[in-house]
Amino acid sequence: MLLTEEHLLIQESVRTLADKVIRPYAQTWAQEKIFPKAALEALASAGFMGMLVPEEWGGSNVDCLAYVLAIIELAKADGAISTIVSVHNSIAMLPILKFGTTMQKELFLTPLARGQQLGAFCLTEPQAGSDAAHLETKAVQHGDAYVLNGVKQFVTSGQHADIAIVFAQTTAHQGEKQNITAFIVPTHTPGFHVSKIEQKMGQQASEIAQIVFEDLRIPASYQLGHPGEGYKIALSNLECGRLGIAAQAIGMAEEALRLSIQYAQERKTFGKFLFEHQAISFKLADMATELEAAKQLLYHAAQLHDANQSCIKEASMAKLFATEAAEKICRHAIQIYGGYGYLQDFPLERIYRDVRVTSIYEGTSDIQRLIIGRELIRH
Repeated sequence: MLLTEEHLLIQESVRTLADKVIRPYAQTWAQEKIFPKAALEALASAGFMGMLVPEEWGGSNVDCLAYVLAIIELAKADGAISTIVSVHNSIAMLPILKFGTTMQKELFLTPLARGQQLGAFCLTEPQAGSDAAHLETKAVQHGDAYVLNGVKQFVTSGQHADIAIVFAQTTAHQGEKQNITAFIVPTHTPGFHVSKIEQKMGQQASEIAQIVFEDLRIPASYQLGHPGEGYKIALSNLECGRLGIAAQAIGMAEEALRLSIQYAQERKTFGKFLFEHQAISFKLADMATELEAAKQLLYHAAQLHDANQSCIKEASMAKLFATEAAEKICRHAIQIYGGYGYLQDFPLERIYRDVRVTSIYEGTSDIQRLIIGRELIRH
């Protein structure tokens, strides 16, 4: 697929900025678990923290294809920051854009789109991951307010976010999709507790937190959409979220391939450069081919999204293929580097750990297969 001049310009702009404010610091952020506030501020100033939001609400209003191109460039520089930006741009803001009132958009969406505040998405719970309908967090209405109690798990940017989209049961009948309602929760509200920052395998600059709601009271006007629409709101934005995760995986895989080609041209064994050995040359060829296939699946799904056509199946295909191919590409890259690829002195070790989660969050690979299979039968 040939990109337009506008798409190429956005791609180059993100690449240039990422090379300046992200790439030089990615290793340090990972090793010291530093949340990249300064880089996020630079991205906000350049308009990349509200990419999918119209200008009237403070965003830069690019299409989905431009968005995934931007996420790819960020992920090439650092997978962790691409996660923060992807979550913020998609599942943290799009629910407010699609279902929010004018008051909610003015109060919450505009500062998020301008990058003045950071967003989080609170759906998963300790007992409810892929089975998102079985939530135990409750929201009980008391006059003109709701009181929330419960626990949310694996919340990206949970400690640093200013605004969270929270899903809770609003009736006594748990486990039923029609009883879930969405809420906009400012994280400074009393009763919002970051109970734990998880220690994880990769993406150390992007935190994931466990959040506890303890008699947290918010105005009824912070309810997002209608009562019982929460499950629909959650799923309506996962499509774009999955395209963002596919883009992250592709970005990290592209960086791993670039490093592999560079190393194969520099390193000699048995009197030959690595790329002159057929085993290495074939491995590079397979890596490049799978990466290109992943890109085309992603671009196709993004174009369908931009054309307002359903892309449930295509988004799941893109995420499934891209994330699994990316892990394989990064594994092959370490194999090409040999022992050096296993060392923290080289970025491949970090990239390999960072890419692993992409086939888990926003729906595991098996969930994507379920969705694809269901859509095949439906149509």
